[in-house]
Amino acid sequence: MTHQTSSPHAQDGRRTARDPWEDEAEAEDFKPLTPEEAVQWRARQPDVSAWRVVWWQLALLAPVTLVAMISFEASSVGWSVFYGGLCIVLPTALMAYGLTSSAWSRWRGVSRPKSAGSALAGVFFWEGVKILLALAMMWLAPRIVPDLSWLGLVVGLVVVLKAYWLAFWMGRRRAS
Repeated sequence: MTHQTSSPHAQDGRRTARDPWEDEAEAEDFKPLTPEEAVQWRARQPDVSAWRVVWWQLALLAPVTLVAMISFEASSVGWSVFYGGLCIVLPTALMAYGLTSSAWSRWRGVSRPKSAGSALAGVFFWEGVKILLALAMMWLAPRIVPDLSWLGLVVGLVVVLKAYWLAFWMGRRRAS
């Protein structure tokens, strides 16, 4: 049994067959960043806070609800749009609180300040809570909103979901 090296060249300098699982970027020369370059790179990246996303969601929800209330005779359409937006805003606000202000986040900041694993576990946990709360709110929509307009609910959902892109885009513009 022969041992094949991960390099595309064999010990004697001849070219060998490439490993199909080897990444092209790995095969090329890779130069890690120096600590100073890493600091400069981080400074150029936008810092989008979870609370900024919640703010943009509320900023989009208010005018779209107002337009729906004014445009349609039935106030149920406006309430449906508003509730559809709340199905996204409230779970996002809870996730932002959980990741930034909860007892868990304070404990993680003190006990494991540089632990990527615990940070990732927190994101997964709070994302799961966010999804379950959003689904529960949508399931309860017909019981909470009288004469629910499903189209209005979906409009509120979609418009508020676009706040993620808006917050990202505005953060990129501010950083440059």
